[in-house]
Amino acid sequence: MEAFLYQYGVGAVLFTAGLVVARHHGYVGLSGRGLRNLLLTLGAVGIFFTLQAYLQLAPMTEAPARAFDGEGQRPAMLGAPLDYGIMVAYFLIILAIGTWFGRRQKSLKDFFFAGQRFSWWWITFSLVATVVGSYSFVKYSQVGYRYGLGSTQSYTNDWIWLPLLVFGWLPLLYFSRVTSIPEYFERRFDRRVRTSVTALLLVYLVGYVGVNLFTMGKVLNILLGWPVWPAAILVAAVSAVYVTAGGQTSVIMTDLFQGVMLLVTGLLLLGLGITYLGGFGEFWQHLPRGHRLAFPNFNEDPSFPAIGIFWQDAFANTAMFYFLNQGVIMRFLSARSPREGRKAMFAVVLILMPVAAVVVAGGGWVARALVQAGALPATLDSGEAFFVAAALLSRPGVFGLILAAMTAALMSTVDTLITAVAAIAVNDVYRPLIRPDASEKELLRVARGTALGVTLLGILLVPVFMSFKTIYEAHGAFTAAVTPPLVVTLLLSVFWRRFTRQAALWTLVGGMAAVVVSLFIPEVIRPFAHGVPMGEAGSGLLAGASQYKFMRAFFGVVVCTTIGVVTTFFTRPEPEERQRGLVWGTLEAALEKFKGAPGRESEGETIVAQPSKGLLESPLQGASGSPVVRLSMAAARALNARPGDLLYLADQRSWLGGLRSSHAVAGEPLPEEEGLLVELGPETFEALVARGREGHLIRIERLF
Repeated sequence: MEAFLYQYGVGAVLFTAGLVVARHHGYVGLSGRGLRNLLLTLGAVGIFFTLQAYLQLAPMTEAPARAFDGEGQRPAMLGAPLDYGIMVAYFLIILAIGTWFGRRQKSLKDFFFAGQRFSWWWITFSLVATVVGSYSFVKYSQVGYRYGLGSTQSYTNDWIWLPLLVFGWLPLLYFSRVTSIPEYFERRFDRRVRTSVTALLLVYLVGYVGVNLFTMGKVLNILLGWPVWPAAILVAAVSAVYVTAGGQTSVIMTDLFQGVMLLVTGLLLLGLGITYLGGFGEFWQHLPRGHRLAFPNFNEDPSFPAIGIFWQDAFANTAMFYFLNQGVIMRFLSARSPREGRKAMFAVVLILMPVAAVVVAGGGWVARALVQAGALPATLDSGEAFFVAAALLSRPGVFGLILAAMTAALMSTVDTLITAVAAIAVNDVYRPLIRPDASEKELLRVARGTALGVTLLGILLVPVFMSFKTIYEAHGAFTAAVTPPLVVTLLLSVFWRRFTRQAALWTLVGGMAAVVVSLFIPEVIRPFAHGVPMGEAGSGLLAGASQYKFMRAFFGVVVCTTIGVVTTFFTRPEPEERQRGLVWGTLEAALEKFKGAPGRESEGETIVAQPSKGLLESPLQGASGSPVVRLSMAAARALNARPGDLLYLADQRSWLGGLRSSHAVAGEPLPEEEGLLVELGPETFEALVARGREGHLIRIERLF
């Protein structure tokens, strides 16, 4: 009960702050669209509150434990040759999908943002595959086996950030047209802050690549007995090929495929386990009551304290992932409009993330219920619970599909991270510091080369992470040093106008130094630990990283916030022009810059019109970098569009989700033209109209 009240008490403060921001921007209110958004947002909280209250407080019974009467010996190789043939075939399919969809990448906008043209459902599915993470199956099935439904805490706390994210940060980021997180900090402050953020983000992202490759190597080691490093090299090679060739479009398309595989096969394993036990009622009864708690303990167990999970996962890691992770940010910026991005975020938080929590941890839950029912030995290693349960429940071929889903989860984060590092390297290092006048073709070549280089660097880091006892320790050891400073600095920068450049710099540098000190002297965290025991330390230089590994996030947040607030009041405020379009309350300025003229975000008119090919492609206009198209007088009247308005043009086949689409700026209307017509430049026409569909109408929507 204590953990339940703590999470919803602290979470309500952040959630309410987000609603204040949303109200100021006009996104929530007591009528019309504002009321709809308010009810939807509050409904998200209500769903999670009701579910977790039931799990935490409702009286439940459980079936008595049965003794295991099997052989109890794990086979040296899980699965049959057919299963591994299916897994290899999956690798080849991913390679083919990635290279096919990336074959037409001609610019940085295509490579990094996929042309800002995708519908919300494309973004949603690709985000699920990314958010699940490469270590999720291994990590959360192990946690699910040991702690049950408490493993879902990492996936059911996104509601805390929902208003600040979708009504505060997302529209500012979209309309300000920043291509990277470090670029935002230079616009808001100066180059020194940008350089510090760039360094920390690169450490975070490159380290993440190494951890994910290490995880895949570990999985193949468990399944096949392969050495970890060669197995990681194989995964890296496959990921590098399609990411280097196709960029963000390849990542989105392959992750869409992987997201579907992940959800279907993960739920399949849970379904097989429930069927094996005789139905959901039997499965539920054989899951011990302690494994059905939403929050297993508040601070008693240092390996999984609810208070620590809240601060590390719900606060620091979730904020880092959605607000600062370059790969996730690029997904939102690939949406055709902020409205589509918001739809994707709501779908992720309300539907797909809870499903993902079940998918990644369900194998552990099933394994624990099978132990209670006597179908598996109580001596089962929690790290192998997922694989042993899958091998028991699956026939040859089905186990191969489950292994393919595992591969999907592992590779989906690697490809996103590689693209994210390439984006930062090009936009925050090469272009501003090395070749400011570099051409698009040169920058695209650098992006592809960087993607390959990052993959190689990730491979070199695998032996470093192999020195840690578990994947979780390897993950926590490097993220603890960078997450709190970056998260606190961004939140203060976006949601506090008074925050200064000196405060930002000191928050980053001072906060990082404090967290690094805590790795060597973990005792400094004790006053912030909420009673969580220190735990045992191993040997080695970074032995302290395993102590207070969860509460280190809270320590970092407190230290960084203190540094930022105190320094701000002793330094001069930033000039207003440094804030316009970059902090909450200045959204109109960001939209004006994006559009090239004053406007407001609204749901515009939509028509269908006959496209025609003009003789010349117009120069790109506005910060959005959109071509100019000419509407007939009738089409302009139907859209209520004036010259300078931003339009979205797309193939009428909605299932394409934006693959044949483009933004455009309305030019001067065609003289004396009747009927619903639109004249496109040759390149825009080719992007929108597939060969053989020249006579088909296209859909046009007026934006903002």
